[in-house]
Amino acid sequence: MNEKETLLDLLLENPQGFVSGEEISRRLSVSRTAVWKQINKLREAGYEFEAVPNKGYRIVNKPERIDSQTLVDMLKTNTVGRKLKVLETTVSTQEEARALAEAGAPEGTLVVAEEQTGGKGRMGRKWYSPKGKGIWMSLVLRPKQPLHYMPQLTLLSGVAVCRAVRKVTGVMAGLKWPNDLLVDGRKICGILLESAAEDEYVRYCIAGIGISANLDADDYPAELKPIATSLKIEAGKPIDRAQLIAAALEEFETLYGLYQQEGFAPIASLWEALSVTLGKRVTVGTPAGPVTGQAVKLDHSGALTIMTEDGREMPVFSGDVELRR
Repeated sequence: MNEKETLLDLLLENPQGFVSGEEISRRLSVSRTAVWKQINKLREAGYEFEAVPNKGYRIVNKPERIDSQTLVDMLKTNTVGRKLKVLETTVSTQEEARALAEAGAPEGTLVVAEEQTGGKGRMGRKWYSPKGKGIWMSLVLRPKQPLHYMPQLTLLSGVAVCRAVRKVTGVMAGLKWPNDLLVDGRKICGILLESAAEDEYVRYCIAGIGISANLDADDYPAELKPIATSLKIEAGKPIDRAQLIAAALEEFETLYGLYQQEGFAPIASLWEALSVTLGKRVTVGTPAGPVTGQAVKLDHSGALTIMTEDGREMPVFSGDVELRR
């Protein structure tokens, strides 16, 4: 066994008691510095410790892995998530799902990872996805529609996740156009849709969903601390990730069926009811430069309609939204 596995065994042998650094050093035949490094590796893997001078270390919380069979047993969907791939680590669930889609994977195929080493956000940004702490997943979709309708599916995905978060955790998240979930102005979830098209029609698209479920404040790098939060922080307790995934997939399948039958209008109404953007003064970065005004509604395509400061209604199809005070 490697040092990390052996250290874990030593600590699990004493679930209620402390194991001193000296004892660990002796049993593993390593230095105290090496012990500290291994403790930090276990922390990165989701284990939580109590460390007391002159006593040592004890495990106070073990990471809960996402088990594929447990997740399947929780699903109430007909197709979404029924074909499932759960990974310990990957560069990006988006890339895994894209490869499956290119190989012919059916609609509803889901890829979930405990960790992403190169998770992606919008506009090429990196998505922070530490091991065992969040929900990092990508869903294969094969909608029969033109490419320019794809932004509607981003909004639909946001509604599905927001409803599931509220239902499972009680945290009153809201939707920021076009693809974020916020709690009191701080981000808990981002959504990324990427499409492959032929003759302006969608061959498939991949809905990437990243939810900061069980991160603690200390887990975030310094640059994210002011703008990010997690469901665990907001709810004051750990979140059952499998339960939340199952709820989000159920909401998605219901809304996707509604969308296919009745179009975007009912989805837009649901999005507007959960929005933290509408009615607010915003600045949106656009290719032509920043636009400031009041966000008033979604248009029929899913674009955000801004009432500009000179009284014009302007649809914004893409860009970063900054909520103004």
